[in-house]
Amino acid sequence: MSVWSDLRGQESVVEQLKRASQSGTPTHAWLFTGPPGSGRSNAARAFAAALLCDREALEERGCGTCKACRTVLAGSHADLTNVTTEKVTITIDEARELVRKAQDKPSTGRWRVIVVEDADRMQERSTNVLLKAIEEPPPRTIWLLCAPSPGDVLVTIRSRCRSVSLRLPPVRDVAELLVARDGIDPATAEAAARAAQSHIGVARRLATDDGARERRNQIVRLPLTLHSVSGAMKAAADLVKLAEAEAQSSFEQRDAQERAALLTALGAPETGTLPPSMRAQVKRLEEDQTRRAKRSKNDYFDRALTDLISFYRDVLMLQLSSPRELVNEPLRPDLEAFAGNGSAEDTLLHIEAINEVRTRLVTTNVSPLLAIEAMAVSLLSRKDLAR
Repeated sequence: MSVWSDLRGQESVVEQLKRASQSGTPTHAWLFTGPPGSGRSNAARAFAAALLCDREALEERGCGTCKACRTVLAGSHADLTNVTTEKVTITIDEARELVRKAQDKPSTGRWRVIVVEDADRMQERSTNVLLKAIEEPPPRTIWLLCAPSPGDVLVTIRSRCRSVSLRLPPVRDVAELLVARDGIDPATAEAAARAAQSHIGVARRLATDDGARERRNQIVRLPLTLHSVSGAMKAAADLVKLAEAEAQSSFEQRDAQERAALLTALGAPETGTLPPSMRAQVKRLEEDQTRRAKRSKNDYFDRALTDLISFYRDVLMLQLSSPRELVNEPLRPDLEAFAGNGSAEDTLLHIEAINEVRTRLVTTNVSPLLAIEAMAVSLLSRKDLAR
């Protein structure tokens, strides 16, 4: 399976990246943009693998089977630096470390590739540290930056990068990927892809985790329980609990996998006390996981609110008699009844209120519970508010 296999529905992007990987002089800086779930980070890693692929034949670059491709996709290739946002932002010290790494010559491959996921999470002064390195990089260094949109990156950086724009793939393509890659039942894969609104990572979790599916179903049904201020307050508390439970479930699984991988790499004994040197490395990992938790929780709150928006999106489609398919098709009878009790203008105001909370949770230190309580009350109808 080639490195491009996960990029379903992105044929034009794949062709663009294939041509560049086969070129002897690819552009030195790239900006991958697209909405959450479009696969911008996957595209950057696939491109990095193709650039470093061991195959000599140009048309075979990005084979996905050679040692270089496998180690790039695993994040362990010697000439790959992959930066993910472990904390709320990428700090200026981390940016300086990237500049230092960019000066190193490739050790085994053709290029030194630096992938910066969530480049939009860099503060302006951190981004400015990278500017000179991106503007005049060493001859064998290639930068791959990822962000939701070009506007999320400083124009001075954006103007020096070649743009790669991705879109959300169709539900059918996501379902086919889940079936082919993960062996998921076609009906389950399609339902998960639709519920995830084509977000590949979320779709896989929904298809493979019964608990995640149930938590999402409860979140989507919350508007049906809003009949009074006290009910809105309870619904807000329930949404926070569900989002935190989803985050905790993901943390536990990922943290356990990282700990097991570290212990295996260190050659730790299966039983007994760890030697001091190993304990120190495990402690550093646990500290990194704790720092990452805050950012990840915000991501899960955002996902929960996105799922909530999908309810009102479906209501709006029904109110406007749109031919577009519903995200939450199993709820159609409830959605139709809900749509009949309001107007499209009201529904748009509800969507705006939810999006405002999404922004506040990312840009301020507001308590998630307080922000979501205020939002839930704003979703009540005038009749319910009068109760």
